[in-house]
Amino acid sequence: MELPAVMEQPVMMEQRVMMEQPVQTEMWKAQSLAELVRILHRLFAEDKICVEEVQALMESYESTPEEWLQYAQFDQYRYTRNLVDSGNGKFNLMILCWGEGHGSSIHDHTDSHCFMKILQGNLKETLFEWPEKKGNGEMIKKSERVLRENQCAYINDSIGLHRVENISHTESAVSLHLYSPPFDSCNTFDQRTGHKHKVKMTFYSQFGERTHCATAVPQENN
Repeated sequence: MELPAVMEQPVMMEQRVMMEQPVQTEMWKAQSLAELVRILHRLFAEDKICVEEVQALMESYESTPEEWLQYAQFDQYRYTRNLVDSGNGKFNLMILCWGEGHGSSIHDHTDSHCFMKILQGNLKETLFEWPEKKGNGEMIKKSERVLRENQCAYINDSIGLHRVENISHTESAVSLHLYSPPFDSCNTFDQRTGHKHKVKMTFYSQFGERTHCATAVPQENN
């Protein structure tokens, strides 16, 4: 399936000063996960960040399992959120692990920017309109697509809400996510009614080490 264009004009991250000209993305090529992290730190040290530049950098990294397997911790019953780098408080970079049939709730991103790159397998993204304020009707589906290995997607709250699922019943999936600014809670939505519920997210592991929240009740975000 051909991926639809996410944006037509350069988008600047709202929490930073807008740049006059977008930086040429061709200069940023990540040859490894470690190099990707280093370049992200350099980019986010600036006061102006271009969404398209970050997305191009994420796309430039070719998934290499031996580089990220140390962070990829799975759970039998739910998808997991595994922190790779805390980005000096300006972004969170994490690996999400999806077992067969695992998926998220419909959710927002708390006014943050979300980049999602597929490292292994396929993930289905379903985009929804925001529900009416009263939340008394079934939510409207805008689009859906299947993201495959090394493809990258972007979303923020002005684009809509989404749900991400591993629809395979035989293969797991792994994805790399960047959120800026970081956040620890979001709203999930009932597809049938549009009712929302605020939830707090936890990390299944941090920097390759399991956390005390790993056995807690699952919380939603991706």
